Amino acid sequence: MVDPPPLLDKQAIRGELRERRRENVAALPYAVRALVFSRPPAPVAGFVPAGANVGLYHATGAEAPTLGYAKWFHENGHALALPRFGDRDADMQFALWRNPYDDEELEMGPFGLLQPAEASEPASPDVLFVPLVGFTAAGDRLGQGGGHYDRWLEAHPDVPAIGLAWDCQEVEFLPHEPHDRRLAMIVTPTRVIEVQP
Repeated sequence: MVDPPPLLDKQAIRGELRERRRENVAALPYAVRALVFSRPPAPVAGFVPAGANVGLYHATGAEAPTLGYAKWFHENGHALALPRFGDRDADMQFALWRNPYDDEELEMGPFGLLQPAEASEPASPDVLFVPLVGFTAAGDRLGQGGGHYDRWLEAHPDVPAIGLAWDCQEVEFLPHEPHDRRLAMIVTPTRVIEVQP
């Protein structure tokens, strides 16, 4: 019998994994950074239904980049959506991102992240690519700590979530709470993990 994992402190894990992620990205040559996550691998592209609205995040810092995926899905006939916050206390909503080749239609949001402008058309993703700080091979995800994606996914149980991450962000165990949704897939620069339901 395997011993249960020890009680884990989410904040401590986040701090360690953020540092691991920063060091990993800093060690990558710029040319390599530009190539990873340039387009979705075949299992991921095949998982997203034709014509589906694709929700993404606008990556910052050492997060796994999404711009290559955004361009690929846009070129292949998918509408794109990005999170949008009216203010720091507002629920996360999504709005159309019409042109991933130009940030002109985006504005700085209350959390310091680029988001669609206030006049942008609301959108509802059919598939959602989510940022993460850590993940397990079983599909558990550790986010930034605000709970925005957790709450959105809980309210939209039929929308599958796909995590994008660096390999160094994988851990054996993460705290898992009853409201946490497992990821359907995790994509890293070296593999695609298809999580069994």
